[in-house]
Amino acid sequence: MKNKIKTILAIIYGVLGIIYILNPTAGVIELIPDNIPIIGNLDEAAAIVLVIGSLRHFGIDITRYFNSKKSSSKD
Repeated sequence: MKNKIKTILAIIYGVLGIIYILNPTAGVIELIPDNIPIIGNLDEAAAIVLVIGSLRHFGIDITRYFNSKKSSSKD
């Protein structure tokens, strides 16, 4: 039961994050105005975190593609 609720919440958060990032209303639902220096883009960053967390819940970890360390194999 708990896992089902977590899955439903992950779907809802992921969809809300994607909708906020795409922002089809061209800025009408802006939580923090983007013209405020530095903190203006924090709401978009939070939406990205929601989408990444939702994807990770379903086993898709895109953060591994952004790892800057090169893995070295020992022979």
